[in-house]
Amino acid sequence: MAVTNVTPDSFSDGGLHLAPEAALAQARKLIADGADILDVGGESTRPGADPVTADDEIARVAPLIRAIRSESAVPISIDTMKPEVARAAVEAGATIWNDVTALRYAPDSLAVAAELGCEVVLMHMQGEPRTMQAEPKYGDVVAEVCEFLSERAAAAIAAGVAREKIWLDPGVGFGKHRTRHNLPLLAGLDRVVALGFPVLLGASRKSFIGALDGEAPADARLGGSIAAALAGAAAGVAAVRVHDVRETVQALKVWAAIAAARA
Repeated sequence: MAVTNVTPDSFSDGGLHLAPEAALAQARKLIADGADILDVGGESTRPGADPVTADDEIARVAPLIRAIRSESAVPISIDTMKPEVARAAVEAGATIWNDVTALRYAPDSLAVAAELGCEVVLMHMQGEPRTMQAEPKYGDVVAEVCEFLSERAAAAIAAGVAREKIWLDPGVGFGKHRTRHNLPLLAGLDRVVALGFPVLLGASRKSFIGALDGEAPADARLGGSIAAALAGAAAGVAAVRVHDVRETVQALKVWAAIAAARA
């Protein structure tokens, strides 16, 4: 899953592809590089991010989704917490709703997800984007993330979302200490996978990599991002959400070839 931001303030590439022509050119590049899914987002969820109105978000993402769909059949995910944005995105051609709030943002989020009939990604986040990194606390981070995701999946199914359309995301970096919580969570991904739903892992360029490497900036975290993607693959995740598609695809191909040769 390739990150396709149409935002001025995302932590890694905010503003680089805000113009429609630049956004479409980037989407084409990501597809050529081997992306299986494009994840289009119009609102940053980095720590401290300012909220965006639904109208502004729709104005950013809907034209890009329509443009991509007019020339490619690649699956498109809409990265939003707002039901009205998800609805507009699906009307434009998206088939996946990737929600960092696990369908908790609005009272009608669950009902809209059921009505749209699209796939949904339910992500764990302690707190909300503007304050989530203030003082995250856990007893057993893996157990608590698993419990939350199980509860949200059950709520979605009860609301009418088909079980086979539900994905889970442990939410690396969302309301979690850079190393004290994120590293045990990555080490325990097999427990998230064991819940029985396809798992999406988003660890690309996250701050825990900088914490382990002299505070390397976001654009200098490729090696750590690939290491996390391979750890996810080894644990059985279904997809990795990444910025650097070509490099990650290559790493996964080599990893899979070595595994096949061993078998």
